Amino acid sequence: MNPKTFSSNVFVVLAAIAVSFVAKVGMSQEGDGSSSDRVFEIRTYTTEPGKLDALLARFRDHTSTLFEKHGIENIGYWTPADEPHSQDTLIYIVAHPSRDAAKQNWEAFINDPEWHKARDASEAAGRIVTKVESVYMNPTDFSPLK
Repeated sequence: MNPKTFSSNVFVVLAAIAVSFVAKVGMSQEGDGSSSDRVFEIRTYTTEPGKLDALLARFRDHTSTLFEKHGIENIGYWTPADEPHSQDTLIYIVAHPSRDAAKQNWEAFINDPEWHKARDASEAAGRIVTKVESVYMNPTDFSPLK
């Protein structure tokens, strides 16, 4: 499968998983799923060869907690089941109250000294991530997430 087809397929599948997961859990800022400004963000990270475990450890031990600290809601994290992407790809979905909030959340996260410390420690042996892709998604009018 070519990389472009892979990315498209991953996006469609993970968007469906996110909708299902969030609808079941009923997560929202107000607790009732009624926020029409709420946006979801699907992010795909490609790592340097052999660095996926280091990235997963950084997210497990630091990043996901720092996201919450800065208003970035963790929805779910996945690694592809099939090679070659199972060796170098992390895909995750987060939510923000709005696009404006997303911008503020990311700015606060990026400027957090705890994030810098965690990033620098995890990259002591070299860079981990080679590529980051981000797509913002809005629930459709027929989505349980509207």
